Amino acid sequence: MSGLFGVLVTSAHPTIPDVGVFAVAAAIILAGAIGVVVARNPVHSALMLIMTLFGVAVIFVLQQASFLAAVQVIVYAGAIVVLFLFVIMFLGVDKEENIAAEPLRGQRPLAVALVALGATGLLLLGQVSKWTTGQPHMAGPDTGAPNVNLIGKSLYTTYLFPFEATSALLIIAVVGAVVLARRPPVTAAMDAAGGTALDGEDEDSGVDA
Repeated sequence: MSGLFGVLVTSAHPTIPDVGVFAVAAAIILAGAIGVVVARNPVHSALMLIMTLFGVAVIFVLQQASFLAAVQVIVYAGAIVVLFLFVIMFLGVDKEENIAAEPLRGQRPLAVALVALGATGLLLLGQVSKWTTGQPHMAGPDTGAPNVNLIGKSLYTTYLFPFEATSALLIIAVVGAVVLARRPPVTAAMDAAGGTALDGEDEDSGVDA
């Protein structure tokens, strides 16, 4: 976050409104990210994720990356989060999970250790190198052409394989959600038979009454 603020200050010479917008957007991003983790309802977590993505879009606008801001809102806050909500609704939001139970022994200490290790690595990269600010030109030197043209050229040439791999990953995620939510035919037949039997018992009790 500090590296991004440094880029904002050194490159764009922001005014007080720019700094204020950046501060508000950063607060929205942090609040949404914390809400994604803290919220118990998965639907609320998805809504918090939308808030975070909108805050990131505002940051992109401040960096004069209008195309990335539009993609952030249309693709991520729109399509991707809708896909998340579809999977959540498909699996069911009324299922209660026992948070105290650990399917894998020692997974919580391992998760804490991995988070600490990753945070330490990020801090070291930010201090030792200029990794937080990124490369000056990811799509080649600035020739005066619109950034949309440069991004499209890089996306379908240099980064074509990661782009297609991400598309395949999303499709696999949807298929996996369908497979997990699908009940075996035996269970479905037993539920149908049980419902029919219960209906018959209710009718008999009504006649006897």
